[in-house]
Amino acid sequence: MSLPAAAMQAREAFTACAGWEQRARLLMQWGERLEPLQEAERNEHNRVQGCESLVWLVADQRTPAMAFRATSDARLLRGLLAVLLVRVNGLSAAELATLDLPAWFNELGLGRQLSPSRSNGLNAVLQRMIALAD
Repeated sequence: MSLPAAAMQAREAFTACAGWEQRARLLMQWGERLEPLQEAERNEHNRVQGCESLVWLVADQRTPAMAFRATSDARLLRGLLAVLLVRVNGLSAAELATLDLPAWFNELGLGRQLSPSRSNGLNAVLQRMIALAD
């Protein structure tokens, strides 16, 4: 599965960072790039269950590829969502189902900094994406 151009840019930016502090700052900057959700989209139906923070996910299916928008009340998580979205947007439902999420965050140099609860939350987001793509 080849990387979309935006995902390649993310990989280049994050692997160029010298350490976690730089990556954390970069994550927050990427989080600011997220397309904001309308207030009406921040509802229980769009809320991702299994996340400690509030996360909302909206799917816009563009046959055959998927496009998602997401946001969170947590600043660092918005950055993680941003780098997740650049990796998954444009994938088909079948490609989404085979995505190795830990490998993606490891490629970015972020894997070791993800707590178990944050990893579980990101996996919940991916599982919700897969369900919406079905």
